[in-house]
Amino acid sequence: MKEIKILGTGCPKCAKLAANAQEAVDALQADYAVGKVTDINEIMKYGVMVTPALVVDGEVKSAGKALSTEEIKALL
Repeated sequence: MKEIKILGTGCPKCAKLAANAQEAVDALQADYAVGKVTDINEIMKYGVMVTPALVVDGEVKSAGKALSTEEIKALL
């Protein structure tokens, strides 16, 4: 199974990005697990300076904004 991680400390934008990511996975019926990373030290390991960030299979795809469901679907 592939993996999507939402990097963020729990702000409203982080929650929106997580919801949109799950919606995109469901719409595409994609084999992805969506998880959250809230530990600031873990987030920094990805080189992300602004949250929320979207990580797909270990690669940072977006940082600093809550992508829409359609934008996430395009990335997958």
